[in-house]
Amino acid sequence: MLKKEETSIHGQQQTAVNGSSYGLVLPWGAVQGFSNLTQTHLSPSIHSKIRNLVQQGLYIESLKSYAIEPNFPLSATKFTFPSLLKACASLPNLHYGKTIHSTVITMGLQFDPFIATSIINMYVKCWSLSNAVQVFVNLSESEVLARDVTLWNSMIDGYFRYGFLEEGLAQFRRMQALGIKPDGYSLTIVIAVCGGVSGCLEGKKIHGYVVRNMFDGDPFLMTALVDMYSSCGRPREAWLLFEKLEDKENVVAWNAMIGGFRENGLWENSLELYFLMKNENCKIVSATFSSTLSACSQGEDVRFGRQVHCDVIKMDFQDNPYVCTSLLTMYAKCGSFEDTKEVFDSTSNKEIELWNAMIAACVGNGYAYDALDIYNQMKFNELPFDSFTMSNLLASCAMLGLYDLGRALHGEMIKTPMQASVHVQSALLTMYSKCGKMEDAKAVYGVMNEKDVVAWGSLISGFCLNNKLYEALDLFKAMVEDGLKPDSDIIVSVTAACGGLNSIELGHMVHGFVIKSGLGLDSFVASSLIDMYSKHGSPEMAKGVSFELPKQILAAWNSMISCYNQNGLPELSISLLPQLVHHGLYPDSVSITSVLAAVSSMAALLKGKIIHGYSIRLKVPFDAQVENALIDMYIKCGCLKYAHNIFQNMSQRNLVTWNSVISGYGSHGECIKAIGLFNEMRRLGFEPNDVTFLSLVSSCNHSGLLNEGIGLFQLMKDFKIEPRMEHYVNIVDLMGRAGRLKDAYSFIENMPIEADRSVWLCLLSACRAHRNVELGEVAGNKLLEIEPTRGSNYVQLLNLYVEGGLKEKAANLRGLMRQKGLKKIPGCSWIEVKNKVDMFFSGDSSSSRTVEIYETLKSLGNNMGKRGGSHEGVEAF
Repeated sequence: MLKKEETSIHGQQQTAVNGSSYGLVLPWGAVQGFSNLTQTHLSPSIHSKIRNLVQQGLYIESLKSYAIEPNFPLSATKFTFPSLLKACASLPNLHYGKTIHSTVITMGLQFDPFIATSIINMYVKCWSLSNAVQVFVNLSESEVLARDVTLWNSMIDGYFRYGFLEEGLAQFRRMQALGIKPDGYSLTIVIAVCGGVSGCLEGKKIHGYVVRNMFDGDPFLMTALVDMYSSCGRPREAWLLFEKLEDKENVVAWNAMIGGFRENGLWENSLELYFLMKNENCKIVSATFSSTLSACSQGEDVRFGRQVHCDVIKMDFQDNPYVCTSLLTMYAKCGSFEDTKEVFDSTSNKEIELWNAMIAACVGNGYAYDALDIYNQMKFNELPFDSFTMSNLLASCAMLGLYDLGRALHGEMIKTPMQASVHVQSALLTMYSKCGKMEDAKAVYGVMNEKDVVAWGSLISGFCLNNKLYEALDLFKAMVEDGLKPDSDIIVSVTAACGGLNSIELGHMVHGFVIKSGLGLDSFVASSLIDMYSKHGSPEMAKGVSFELPKQILAAWNSMISCYNQNGLPELSISLLPQLVHHGLYPDSVSITSVLAAVSSMAALLKGKIIHGYSIRLKVPFDAQVENALIDMYIKCGCLKYAHNIFQNMSQRNLVTWNSVISGYGSHGECIKAIGLFNEMRRLGFEPNDVTFLSLVSSCNHSGLLNEGIGLFQLMKDFKIEPRMEHYVNIVDLMGRAGRLKDAYSFIENMPIEADRSVWLCLLSACRAHRNVELGEVAGNKLLEIEPTRGSNYVQLLNLYVEGGLKEKAANLRGLMRQKGLKKIPGCSWIEVKNKVDMFFSGDSSSSRTVEIYETLKSLGNNMGKRGGSHEGVEAF
């Protein structure tokens, strides 16, 4: 039995109903007399007034009207309590509901079917399932109530609302076992919770029951079935049911089907269905617009989205908060940020959802500072904010690295209920991680009462981001041991950690876990595994991963194209492009960029031109990444003119573009033009980086411009750029070519970082060129110290001794090489003739065209001899 909570005011016994929130106190009166009451009457006008107030959503006013009734509760009837209980459930206010329940019990009305159902609904909606179950158990002892399907429906719905699906289904089966026939509502609420593979099996059983018991004419049931099959990933079955619907004006069914197609990635079908719906003259509602605009967002079809926007205006939905939010989100996800701002600015009545959507749009499009400005507007207008607002603001802080602001926002939330929101806590974890404050991130994680998959994933990702890879793997292990199933994002992070640790054994273990957990068909997971195997130099393992995937996943093809190129198999990389087209896929900008990188590594001009032309015919979007790849390809294939034409016609240039063109001109001996481009780049407001200066110094090196190269190297300090080893190598090489060997050696000695092999090799090569054996020997000995097992180091020093006439030292070095079994890896070159690339190694005669090659060489030598030219190089070959 539930206990009344009582308080004494002015000497009268009264029951307080959350007076702190609403200022309402209901007089209780003589409680003992209620048990003898069988029928009393409220004034008809008061009874109607309470019912009307509840129907209008004026719940507090309805309870006030009841409280001020002079004869309360003696004047109450059984028809009054369902309305009052609905008001309590809608607020929701458990204390109020318990008071009404006590009155019902005292008056002996607890076995009335309508009141009993209302009591259970009230407890369910007031988040007190245990009380609802207690009431249901007590009431089910009554033979009449035990057979009331409405009462069972309330309890089953209550279990489902709390996520207790098995318990709810068990009650549904128990109801049938007791001979109580489910009605349309029973079946609808059961169908609504059937989702996923296991849920679909249960849903099919319910569908069979519906057909056998001739419920298939119920439009609500059929709509629920359409929605169920869609959520189970079976849009075909959903569509077959939808086509059988007789009532084509059922807007709920249309909305369910539009949403179902969208949920299953068939956004184009959703848009087609919207068009058909308009032709059927079916009444379009706000939910229709929201679902259709979400489909436009999914397909990034801004053109169709604009058409829907026109319909919104024509049908006068432009002030509907849900439609406005959907419109704003659609434009944001389609990358049309100006339209996003226009929708936001033109909406007169901005609710919290619209403000949140605008902040999310700013974050999603990279305008983090704009998101913070929107938040400041909210504060200025004294508007409330919720957990979604804070989550997006913390994402802005993470993007910009604004640790102090993020911490301040955290401080604002500490004393609010938002602090306990899992979404906010996960956003805090991400923010602290991206700001490099892992101790703060761990502190947030430590106080979390509920750790969902997102929270675990945020911390694991944070560890990876801050190069704490072992900690990331330990946390992943702890998560699995706790019985939680990682999602694809976590697997991607863990796979990246294995790659970062260069541990193929750990990678194999993660791969095994992926197979066991059924995530192997996820395109993101598969791509991360391919990338991991690629970095480990295992293209065959990567191929095995891609082989298991459906051939229609473009991301997997792109990963394999990149994998083959990274592992020195550019021809295989290029061959995948026609294969993916053969399987009905269209390459995107990532596909084209990856293939062009492979072409560049081979300097295969003809293949590059074919891919360029193919991309134009196929209308592949030419973003900056593709155009940069084309510039790089043409430069490496020796076609500077083509690269320059692409550069001139680019609508948007980024720093990579400028670096590529500067490097191209420099590598082709056009150093002055490269420096001119550098000056133009600075004039247009682009800030150079270390790659820019490397290209410039390298250009000066190729052209022998010593003073200009040293000046550019010193200019790096003005931009606060620390030179890398490659910069030092180029300066040493530049000085060496100019014959300033002592300056080069002094430069090496004064380097802030220890010189590596490439630096000493440059100095040794310069000493050979200028016959400085003494300094060359110093450089050579340094090379042998750094890499004593590398044969080419010994060969360089050996050549110095031979060219310097030091035969004894040369003989000793040869003997040492033989003793260690060292050989120099032969150099190679290649040439593309008639779309075929031939490779040649020094001293190799294994080519199928060797005879033809040597005959051509002999012919060239004879012609050069006749014309008085030198053919020593030909003979040496």
